[in-house]
Amino acid sequence: MFVDEVTIYIESGHGGNGCVSFRREKYIPNGGPDGGDGGKGGDVIFVTDPGMNTLYDFRGKKKYIARNGQDGSSKKRFGQKGEDLIIKVPVGTIIREEQTGLIIEDMAEEGMRKTILVGGKGGKGNQHYATPTMQIPKYAQPGQEGRGLTVKLELKVLADVGLLGYPNAGKSTFLSAVSNARPKIADYPFTTLVPQLGVVQLPYGKTVVIADIPGLIDGAAQGVGLGHEFLKHLERTRVLIHLVDTAGTDGRDPVEDIININKELKLYSEDLAKLPQVIGANKMDLPDSELFYEEVKAYCEENDLPLFPISAATGEGIRPLFDKVVEIRDALHEEAPVVFPKEYFVEEHSIHEFDDDGIEIEIDEDGDYIIYGSPIDKMLGFTNLESEKGFAFFQKFLRERGVIDRLEEMGIQEGDTVVVGDIQFEYFR
Repeated sequence: MFVDEVTIYIESGHGGNGCVSFRREKYIPNGGPDGGDGGKGGDVIFVTDPGMNTLYDFRGKKKYIARNGQDGSSKKRFGQKGEDLIIKVPVGTIIREEQTGLIIEDMAEEGMRKTILVGGKGGKGNQHYATPTMQIPKYAQPGQEGRGLTVKLELKVLADVGLLGYPNAGKSTFLSAVSNARPKIADYPFTTLVPQLGVVQLPYGKTVVIADIPGLIDGAAQGVGLGHEFLKHLERTRVLIHLVDTAGTDGRDPVEDIININKELKLYSEDLAKLPQVIGANKMDLPDSELFYEEVKAYCEENDLPLFPISAATGEGIRPLFDKVVEIRDALHEEAPVVFPKEYFVEEHSIHEFDDDGIEIEIDEDGDYIIYGSPIDKMLGFTNLESEKGFAFFQKFLRERGVIDRLEEMGIQEGDTVVVGDIQFEYFR
């Protein structure tokens, strides 16, 4: 089953907690702190798998969570790092932030490996907090939480050439005749319900990857039928082969068909509409083929469109058509169109870099500076701010996390009130 869109939740692993421990041996009853650090949480990594051609495997599972790092232990033993979560996707998969729709990564090449979410850092053990004046630190740093994100995976077919045409223009017959693809062929609308890929081997060693995009209908650009789902698969192509039925077997006017499909392309994407097109006047083997061919020829000459009379059924005219397609493709090889401009992507630091503090600062209506966040809550859980040593440790924690610098950037002055949890204190440099 071909599935080209899914929404999943991903989460990196939490960092392990640092350990509070003291060296205890037979002849060393009062040894120093020896608590080890917690292990880093596992990352969430996406890799492309050339053996996959659909997102069907994601239909049955919606949550993907990396392993947590292990807590540190005594004797300065570090916790084990959490195992990374490797998520395999087909080549051509776009990873979007579900909430904004912006692109996180475009997995457009074989062998790509991208870290999307970084695991939380492991907390430091109490061995790091021993000082000449504080030789028995009874606290350690908690592990950093992982990060969760809902993403939308969207598969866009990778092909050099996109095959356009109304239903029954002969696209499936054309693709099966020129390539290794074997699409379903029958005489009814929407013969092809999923994109079909084929590789065309040309006599002079060139190959062309071609995609038969399902039949378009009027209103496709507005999402009528399966319009958006079909049109998006054309966005990576460099050349379009536009097939028309010059025999008018369905009572259609091939010139109007060309105009209407190009209108849908332009409504969907200006960049897509600007791609070079080669017109294939198909079904030239049928008795009535000359009925519309001259009209199509006149239109193509007027609009400077390369035209090739062909028959997908007999193979007539196909070789010259592909010679032209390869010529256009190779000329564009070094100047491939930029499908996704920079503004389509999320800012890299907002996704790829881990939020290293998770601490928020607000100024309330009384001018007090309110400090809060998950790391603060954890710190308050094992630090006694009413003791001199505990408060000194907490100040060090805030300074290491950059909170003091942020307070000063916000304009805090000596004597201003700082609120942390249920505790208030005056700020002094």
